[in-house]
Amino acid sequence: MKILLLSGLYPSDAQPRHGIFIEHRVAHIAQPGDEVRVVAPVPWFPSRNPVFGRYAEFARAPRTAMRRGIAIDHPRIPVIPGLARLTPGLMAAALYRPITALRRTFDFDVIDAYYLYPDGVAASRLAAQFDVPVVLTALGSDVTLIAQRRAERAMIVAACAGAAAVTAVCGALRDELVGIGVDAAKTLVVEHGVDLDLFRPPADRAALRTRLGIARPTVLIAGHLIDLKGQDLAIRAIARLPGVRLMIAGHGPNDAAYRALAVAEGVAERVDFLGHVDQARLVDLYGAVDVVANCSEREGISNVLLEALACGTPLVATPVWGSPEVVKVPEAGVLTSDRSVDAIARGMAAVLADPPDRGATRRYAERYDWNETGRLHRVILAQAVAAHRRAG
Repeated sequence: MKILLLSGLYPSDAQPRHGIFIEHRVAHIAQPGDEVRVVAPVPWFPSRNPVFGRYAEFARAPRTAMRRGIAIDHPRIPVIPGLARLTPGLMAAALYRPITALRRTFDFDVIDAYYLYPDGVAASRLAAQFDVPVVLTALGSDVTLIAQRRAERAMIVAACAGAAAVTAVCGALRDELVGIGVDAAKTLVVEHGVDLDLFRPPADRAALRTRLGIARPTVLIAGHLIDLKGQDLAIRAIARLPGVRLMIAGHGPNDAAYRALAVAEGVAERVDFLGHVDQARLVDLYGAVDVVANCSEREGISNVLLEALACGTPLVATPVWGSPEVVKVPEAGVLTSDRSVDAIARGMAAVLADPPDRGATRRYAERYDWNETGRLHRVILAQAVAAHRRAG
């Protein structure tokens, strides 16, 4: 089977962590005899000057690359600020020529597209043009945010109607898709996995804590510093827990505001802003801290949840979208009653006072295996190809 993966969420040398969970998923889909190519479009931008932030990162993305033995193309697409509704059509039009050229040497059987809007909508249109089936995957904000807008919702529902199958990374996303009109019979849950070899409990946790300078009870929250991730709630919660330290891994536009909040709450000396943390260091942090918090307003299934559990560290998570599907047993930690400072502080206090056995937490995480994710997803792709061939 020849699989063409299409998604703007895919890592590159310029954005090495961008959509890395899709790269993990793809690495476990292909079986002997399968071939995979990736088309990961990048918004066109004229300057690589770092002053332009993430737009400059788009410009620095290579035109072609090879990662994990898979060839990747990064064609440029036009994106018009303020006219997001045009993006799927612009993406499909911009990708038609490079995909036509690619097909001369890679006659793909199926398009495997991730993120429903604009990527999935564009992929559905391209699949019709190339007469191949398409499988769409919903990841999170494409459903929880974008699909709540009328025009975008209509395009998403139409794209799903034309797809051979639609997968979602959690049941909550699937239920929402069905609720807005996507056919329940073709909408399936295929959960994300986690790299269980990379994310694992430390061999000597006490020595690791000493090396990292962690002596007191410590909570970690990891993610982009933006409103929806809720680091401000974690800071306010820590202010109600004397003696507890908070480590914040990540960077983003709210950095200065959150530092000021820590000062205002009187906890600046107990809140560490770590900035960007690479994967190797993140593994150490997960394994060393006592609790990992997720205070998000919306999630599909957060990578942070699965990575922390794989390292044996319990969670405190707000009850949004896919999080209740992960934090559903005592060994996973505590699901808060709501997304409030009081509830988050109570959850942190509860886990710190009576933590689950870290070995049991790790064993629970082992159900999130990328191998099984890849196997299930490949079955769906193969069924799509077989049905398309039968239909003539």
